[in-house]
Amino acid sequence: MRALICGYYGEHNLGDDALLAVLLDQLPAGCHPVVTAHDQALVREQFGVETTDRRRLGVVLAALGRCQALVLGGGSLLQDVTSFQSLLYYGALMLAARVRGKPVILWGQGLGPLRRRRSRILVRGLLPLATAISWRDAASAGQARAWGVEAPVGSDPVWALSAQSWSGRGGPIVLCFRPVHQLSGAAWTPYLQALERLALAADREVLWLPFHQDQDRGLLASLTQQGLVGEALTRRSRELLVQTPEQAMEAFRQASLVLAMRLHGLILAALAGSPCAALSYDPKVAAAAAGIGCPCQGLEGPPAASLQATWAAALDTPPDSGGIAALQRGSQVHRGVLAALDV
Repeated sequence: MRALICGYYGEHNLGDDALLAVLLDQLPAGCHPVVTAHDQALVREQFGVETTDRRRLGVVLAALGRCQALVLGGGSLLQDVTSFQSLLYYGALMLAARVRGKPVILWGQGLGPLRRRRSRILVRGLLPLATAISWRDAASAGQARAWGVEAPVGSDPVWALSAQSWSGRGGPIVLCFRPVHQLSGAAWTPYLQALERLALAADREVLWLPFHQDQDRGLLASLTQQGLVGEALTRRSRELLVQTPEQAMEAFRQASLVLAMRLHGLILAALAGSPCAALSYDPKVAAAAAGIGCPCQGLEGPPAASLQATWAAALDTPPDSGGIAALQRGSQVHRGVLAALDV
């Protein structure tokens, strides 16, 4: 059995690398994966798998012709925020697979956002084509149910990674910040000021860890150039580049606090046992923070006056291991939908 594993891979995003690691681990024995990737050399080196160029639909369709199944793996692929063309891309693959009589598996998927009426019509028509589905959140499962498609729901697949022992008491504050539309220019100021006061009061170094190399790298330099980073915070800050989810978890394991905007940055921090707090630009981040039981500040409105105090209370205080264990158990739902690939 050869399966085409389709997702946002080889795009220098540690979250999607973590999803791919879990998916490959959950594939039945004897299943040979062919992974769609942009940076194919990176994915081949990191995971030791066969790849094809994810940005060339014709090439991907040719690879599908050499495979016996299609797996849309992790994340929110059926959405139109990236573009409507992105949604058409995945829809074309699903339709091509079913026309050829090949199973289609939606593994650990989030559904939406679907901002266009035509997108909702398209996805409503695509979902019945799937042979098996698992959702990563209740909201996605509920929307699919409203369209007549029942499927199991679990926690995000990345929760299936092994938990680690935290050793970061007194360590640095690590940031998984990203550019978001809610924070432009001076909108960053109250968050950076609260961070500066916290770092000074606790006497901590601040490490800016780009989770998506292409989007997040250079954020510290950009904010500094705009005059938004205070002098004291600048002295304590440096960018920390990591190449793999394992390296990110090691940095988190040694942190006294992880402040995360990235969903999978938050999940990996919790798995590393690190104290963590979320800044939510998207409901999926707030939902993950609620599951962990860590503080969460939404970015749609002004920050709470108690933001610094909230972060200070979380410093050197790891999350409840019981909640994390429950999320890990919930992630095993996704393994079951891959049974269609069992040879």
